[in-house]
Amino acid sequence: MPALVRLYIRNVIIGFGLSTVFVTALLWLNVANLWHLISTSPQGWIALLMLFVFNGIIFAGVQFAIVIMRMGTDDHSGGGRKSPVTVRAEPVAILVKSNS
Repeated sequence: MPALVRLYIRNVIIGFGLSTVFVTALLWLNVANLWHLISTSPQGWIALLMLFVFNGIIFAGVQFAIVIMRMGTDDHSGGGRKSPVTVRAEPVAILVKSNS
């Protein structure tokens, strides 16, 4: 299996794991009375499944994007140790046409 596919699958698993933690926290803390709405409705399992899947898609995409963007950074110069930029404060002449 190619390395990029393996990386994607790993990040999707991490994203759906984060979704599980997030949805569990939402229900445990009863945010917006979600636990009551899901547990008392006969179609509550659909709402729970939708919360899990849609948050999993978001978290997996963000996780994969972060990993891909961090792959391109080879600059380990030490942060703020770069040479300072010198700024010269010199007046500049600006020509203005008069209307009279």
